[in-house]
Amino acid sequence: MILKIGKHIFENAVLLAPMEGITDLPFRLICKQLGADIVYSEFIASEALVRDIEKSKRKMRFNEQERPIAVQIFGSRRETMVESAKIIEESGVDILDINFGCWVKKVVNNNAGAAFLKNPESMAEMSRAVSDAVSIPVTIKTRLGWDKNSIVILEAAKMLEQSGIAALTIHCRTRDMAMRGAADWSWVAKVKKSVNIPIILNGDVRTPLDARRAFDSTNCDAVMIGRAAIGNPFIFKHIKHYLNTGELLPDANIKDRFDTCLLHLKLSIENNGIPRGIYEFRKHYAGYLKSLHNGSKLRQELVLMETYKEIENALNNFICQV
Repeated sequence: MILKIGKHIFENAVLLAPMEGITDLPFRLICKQLGADIVYSEFIASEALVRDIEKSKRKMRFNEQERPIAVQIFGSRRETMVESAKIIEESGVDILDINFGCWVKKVVNNNAGAAFLKNPESMAEMSRAVSDAVSIPVTIKTRLGWDKNSIVILEAAKMLEQSGIAALTIHCRTRDMAMRGAADWSWVAKVKKSVNIPIILNGDVRTPLDARRAFDSTNCDAVMIGRAAIGNPFIFKHIKHYLNTGELLPDANIKDRFDTCLLHLKLSIENNGIPRGIYEFRKHYAGYLKSLHNGSKLRQELVLMETYKEIENALNNFICQV
């Protein structure tokens, strides 16, 4: 399957989903190096970006090695969304993505994110306003509907196509499901038959076999990986290899996991400085140590350490004891 967004073309595309608190520059670089075709930023509040809030500006920072890089924004006011879109375009990113799927109450209560699922017409109007304001491709990420009784993705996809967007990512759950329950991929196959823009499937793609099944059963143009990449950025390499060769690679061994963990930590320090780079990285230990015997004990020790050298020594010592 070929994915085309603007000038960017990929075969059997596997994308890194935008995840708040996770897909910062260091993590995106790791995933890119391991095979992700397009990487997405954490989502950025348009209001904060327009007000020049430092935290939001930091989320926009990217490295040339990440290209093509997509930055995601959310908001409820058209004027602010348009203004923030122009700011993002001026930063030099490749793709602008609009979040119409965030289920979190704080976002929805401000009439942003998944709140737009209550009114697909307003979703399309916002998309058109943003698309008309910038020259880079604009993509959308949304869900099936507000709940199981109001699934609107078919009509929304048709309106979004008319609004001028370059691609649509469907998280195959409803807003009320949050991250619970099984993703319903069947809607992607239905949407593919009704529109001509690329459709990206998101939700419950956890293995190379899942990715193959997603492409074969829905005819989607790409798959997007979220939670399955946390602590396991190797998933991109493994999926791409399987899609291209039909062969399954062995799981990453402990040395590969720890080497990648240390590289990720180095990038975090380079990006955020000390001590912030070390503090912010602590959330990633659980993923890299998942399922290892005595891994939880090691994590408890690592989160108390203040220097890269301490952490490196602890990981190397752990390997020697295995």
